[in-house]
Amino acid sequence: CSGGAMASASAQAAALSAEQAKVVLAEVIQAFAAPENAVRMDEARDNACNDMGKMLQFVLPVATQIQQEVIKAYGFSCDGEGVLKFARLVKSYEAQDPEIASLSGKLKALFLPPMTLPPHGPASGGSV
Repeated sequence: CSGGAMASASAQAAALSAEQAKVVLAEVIQAFAAPENAVRMDEARDNACNDMGKMLQFVLPVATQIQQEVIKAYGFSCDGEGVLKFARLVKSYEAQDPEIASLSGKLKALFLPPMTLPPHGPASGGSV
C-alpha cells in the first residue's frame, strides 16, 4: 500500500462517526467474504491448525492485510497501526451501539478460532 498522498488524510482519519464505523465494518466483513480473500484465510487457517500461537503467525497477518485494504480508503494508515486504531475506535462504539457490537463480533469470529471465544458476550480484551 503506497503512503505519500494518503499521509495528509490520515491526520483526520480516526474520527469516524458511529454510522461511518458501521459502514466500514460491514465493508471489511464483505471483504473477508470475497473469494480470493476467503481462500487466503482458509490457507492461513490450514497452516495454523487451530494452534493459537500459529493463528497469530499465519491468520492474523492475512486478516490485517484484508482490513487494511478496506480501511485505508477511510484515511487510516496502511500499517498495523491503522488497523489497531480502527479496532480501538470500533471498541469505543461497541458499548453504545449494539449494531456495531454485533458487526464487530462477526468480524472477530472471521479470523479468531472459535474455540477461543467464550460462549457469552464479547471476548474480554487484553490482547492489544
